[in-house]
Amino acid sequence: MAKFTGLLLAAFLLAPAPSGVLAQVDHLVFTVPDLQAGIDAAEQLFGVRAAPGGQHPGLGTRNALIALGPASYLEIIGPDPEQPRPPGGRRFGIDDLKAPHLLTWVAKGKSLETFAAGANAHGVGLGAVIPGSRRRPDGVVLSWKYTDPQVVLADRLIPYFIDWGTSPHPSASAAKGVTLAGLRAEHPDAARVQKMLKQLGLELAVTRGPKPSLIATFDSPKGKVELKS
Repeated sequence: MAKFTGLLLAAFLLAPAPSGVLAQVDHLVFTVPDLQAGIDAAEQLFGVRAAPGGQHPGLGTRNALIALGPASYLEIIGPDPEQPRPPGGRRFGIDDLKAPHLLTWVAKGKSLETFAAGANAHGVGLGAVIPGSRRRPDGVVLSWKYTDPQVVLADRLIPYFIDWGTSPHPSASAAKGVTLAGLRAEHPDAARVQKMLKQLGLELAVTRGPKPSLIATFDSPKGKVELKS
């Protein structure tokens, strides 16, 4: 088993850098009504058990992580039993979930205040840039800035943006063995959504479909896996 794990890690480290939209993905958000059950469900899907991430203080949530490449990951996020439900409820509608759900994607960003102001000038309101932090199980504190994740644009096919600053990227301490192979979207008004993405410099391909959907495909120890929001 140790040898197999070493081979997986070597393949992960030697994999070519992603391009296009895959290079722009910081992480995918996979919301779950119960975190441990969500970790179990992800392990059944991928054959990889997510590594503990940490608590989100004051937000009532906790996460676990699976790396998807050298600088991207799957965030499994659910209620934190050690924190009370915050006023107004937990983010992402987690309190009302009945089953795990691929919610959205998060894009890499820099100079977010300037970027968000420029986006707003072009009619794409990303909301305020706010700080965030969490403590990893090993005691390391991660801090970041992000555009408001509560802002919903194009049924969450427009991502929010995150800048980790000087913090180590979460993919470095996430469970290895899964790769993000593709990301695309469908929407009844595909042209409008594609235009918004282009204004933000994002390369996510959107085709016309019956309902808004984000479709992610993965290579994993259990073969090809597809998740659809």
